[in-house]
Amino acid sequence: MSIEYNIYCDESCHLENDGISVMILGAIKCSIEQRKRISKEIKAIITRHNLPTNFEIKWTKVSKTKLPFYLELINYFFNTPELSFRGLIIPDKSKLNHTQYNNTHDDFCYKMYFYLINAMLENSNKYNVYLDIKDTQGSQKVQKLEEVLANANYDFDRDMIQKIQQVHSHEVEHLQLADLIIGALGYVNRGLETSSSKLEIITRIQKLSGFSLKKNTLLSAKKFNLFVWNAR
Repeated sequence: MSIEYNIYCDESCHLENDGISVMILGAIKCSIEQRKRISKEIKAIITRHNLPTNFEIKWTKVSKTKLPFYLELINYFFNTPELSFRGLIIPDKSKLNHTQYNNTHDDFCYKMYFYLINAMLENSNKYNVYLDIKDTQGSQKVQKLEEVLANANYDFDRDMIQKIQQVHSHEVEHLQLADLIIGALGYVNRGLETSSSKLEIITRIQKLSGFSLKKNTLLSAKKFNLFVWNAR
């Protein structure tokens, strides 16, 4: 029986000349059937911690006062079987040679989205993919990403890849949860240690996932999956 899923994608440290070596992409997956329930439960966590109803979950907002809230969100992710995460880590952007491969850095980002998303797909199911909107110029590349994913999966009738669409992260709780986990991956892979609260969140993710957050996991790791992409 076919199941329809939503995949919510975001990225961190993706700019070419931001002075940061690491780049992270990540995606949260859940079924259409469970989408509204999960959104409602995340909102309930926000309310329970006396935060505004429109509060946006972001790694950059992690602080000592909000630590219990963010730890509860991490616990919620790992305790909710209907949610899964896949992350893609590029350890060193300085090694990228876009000219050699006739790419722009933007082209490269969308190629990495292909590697991120494609491993989350199963031929028997249907998928809607949502990318956090970065600018107004991305629609053509989103269309190309949809085409390449469909072709790679012999989905010429677009029965499997239903749509790929850009959305605003502040409107989608699932995307905000992805931002939180991606932020943790970026922090640990940059070797940062300036925030004890962020380190505590990383420790919680390491404990619940069983992974260091710096290495590949097996492709069969469905709940929490990591792929480290190294330039040649």
